[in-house]
Amino acid sequence: MPSIVLAGGGSAGHTSPLIATADALRRIDPTVEILALGTERGLETRVIPEAGYRLELIPPVPLPRKPTPALFAVPGKMLASVSAARRILDEAKADVLVGFGGYVSTPAYVAAWRRKTPIVVHEGNAVPGIANKFAARYCTQHVKTSFPGSDLPHAEYVGLPIRRAISTLDRAALRAEARQFFGLDPDAPTLFVTGGSQGAQQINQAVSGAAADLQAAGIQVLHAIGPKNTLEVPQTGRYPYVVLNYVDRMDLAYAAADLVVCRSGANTVTEVSGVGLPAIYVPLPIGNGEQRLNAKPVVDVGGGVLIDNAEMTTDWVRANVPQLLHDRERLTAMSTAATGVIRTDADDRLARIILDVVGSAS
Repeated sequence: MPSIVLAGGGSAGHTSPLIATADALRRIDPTVEILALGTERGLETRVIPEAGYRLELIPPVPLPRKPTPALFAVPGKMLASVSAARRILDEAKADVLVGFGGYVSTPAYVAAWRRKTPIVVHEGNAVPGIANKFAARYCTQHVKTSFPGSDLPHAEYVGLPIRRAISTLDRAALRAEARQFFGLDPDAPTLFVTGGSQGAQQINQAVSGAAADLQAAGIQVLHAIGPKNTLEVPQTGRYPYVVLNYVDRMDLAYAAADLVVCRSGANTVTEVSGVGLPAIYVPLPIGNGEQRLNAKPVVDVGGGVLIDNAEMTTDWVRANVPQLLHDRERLTAMSTAATGVIRTDADDRLARIILDVVGSAS
């Protein structure tokens, strides 16, 4: 019975592919023992236990991007975190470590390398993170990526693992059920707005500021604002503007929508394009520019529109969104273009690679 430890956390960009991969491993080999590794800082403390997987925590080791006094504390923190990860790998009798990035991954990679445990790296973004760059260069040749052309040694493009509820979604078949689930009109053009797992203030303000104009144009809105955000939108028209802090049923949200306004994290781009949902992508303006590159393959073929964060204003929404939502021909063309650009079978592909690595090492 293989013992597999999956390390990743901090955000949905790391936890969602981890859970999707764990689910695929269980489907392929029900005897597999799965343990997730995370830190107390991340979303993993909630979503991984909710998904039915055991989670162990190690101390986080943030790596400053610039020289600061905090840099001097890193070696001591890293040693403590590596030691904690090593103990967990030993107790689990780990046959392989699979890292998805985030604070937890670097100490996990070092601990696995020291105990000669095979390592599989999965990079979620088009621009690799620090932890996965380190592991790909020094710890393993098993490096898998979500997008083609990622700049990592030994990289092989397999795609980003996403949930089966999304990868197998038939939007048209679920549309009526989905709109009823969220209290939406069954026939009105529908805009879904989401800023990712934490929400996005710029998107929230821009779209909610145009609420009256959208309603006047016969458009209804399903708006996920983020778990810690608040937003009050007056109902001025016949069609609803539904505000939720968090959407647990993203499959139904995608099925209800004709168009989505969203960030372009790897998970979002893979899911949205995978289900053929036309998108207005608003890349996060901080980081390494990876969100813009994540969306590029879909935008290049006409499956989405890319708008800079600073340009995502209420005036832009008023001027562009109603026109697009009422252009059925263009929405259909965007949907067709988006479908199939990015792989949606990566969960099974990555799971089989992991099991092959275990088999080769035994």
